Amino acid sequence: MSAVNRAAVEAVLRQYTDPYLNQDPVSAGCVRNIDIQGDRVSVQLELGYAAGLFKSGWAQMLQMAIEGLDGVTTARVDITSVIAAHKAQAQIPGLANVKNVVAVASGKGGVGKSTTAANLALALAREGAKVGILDADIYGPSQGIMFGIPERTRPEVKDQKWFVPLKAHGVEVMSMAFLTDDNTPMVWRGPMVSGALLQLVTQTAWGDLDYLVIDMPPGTGDIQLTLAQKVPVAGAVIVTTPQDLALLDARKGVEMFRKVNIPVLGVVENMAVHICSNCGHAEHLFGEGGGEKLATQYGVELLASLPLAMEIREQADGGKPTVIAEPDCPIAMVYQELARHVGARIVLQEALTPAMPNISISDD
Repeated sequence: MSAVNRAAVEAVLRQYTDPYLNQDPVSAGCVRNIDIQGDRVSVQLELGYAAGLFKSGWAQMLQMAIEGLDGVTTARVDITSVIAAHKAQAQIPGLANVKNVVAVASGKGGVGKSTTAANLALALAREGAKVGILDADIYGPSQGIMFGIPERTRPEVKDQKWFVPLKAHGVEVMSMAFLTDDNTPMVWRGPMVSGALLQLVTQTAWGDLDYLVIDMPPGTGDIQLTLAQKVPVAGAVIVTTPQDLALLDARKGVEMFRKVNIPVLGVVENMAVHICSNCGHAEHLFGEGGGEKLATQYGVELLASLPLAMEIREQADGGKPTVIAEPDCPIAMVYQELARHVGARIVLQEALTPAMPNISISDD
């Protein structure tokens, strides 16, 4: 039996690609320690994204591969997730207690953006992250309903300055709906809306959050511009349906975020296919492949494709979105995949950002 060394262990690790970082653990810089004691090997990996439901299976796969090395009888692979604060727009200060802000946006209404935002936040929390969600859809806030928060619930005020976010399903929630009457429409002009958004963002006493998901209103107007200019956003997720009209508006959303230097992490396609509950026939009611075409056109990732399913709507309306209502169902697993991809794309996006050149001054 030959002695094993670090190079041999790393060679094995390089054969396996992290499906979210699209790199092997060594190339991705995830290896924190390799300890070799005779025929026993211990490996410590550190992921930069929330992956609580993925880590054990990934660790077991790598462990079995290392144990296949000549000279190794037992191996142990420990994987942790450490989520850091990542770059946002230049010259915009970070939010207190918030590491990463993720905007969930759409070009038009009715494409399932708020449902996606709610399930994304809950999926990130299930993966082990500390998560908050801000309902920035001032004119049509809906996150209070989706998170099952009773009507007329009001946030506490701390030190006469801070709103204390409500908590539901392990996620901190803040919405304009908590400060107004549900039946009173918000008849506000643009500057008032932008001011309200900034107050909600900056005067909410968020806990120590790994991710703050912001449910944006549809379109490319005042609120989106205010967000881009005043709030440090690590990345945006664009939600669309395969319908041509939705895709046309989604393109505008992608272009807007690019113009204000906010990375587009990818596209979520809702209502991609309808499966008949009686006969099982699949039908693409809103067209086929639209989300993939949009992602390809702009060189971003199709993060998830979700069906047109009654249970998604019913569960959200009932205050328990799919990730909480049926955590082991196939649709919930798609949302978990979405959460891991979003976290990993934020890590990769920073790696792709070119560093500013150093300027040196000499006396020559």
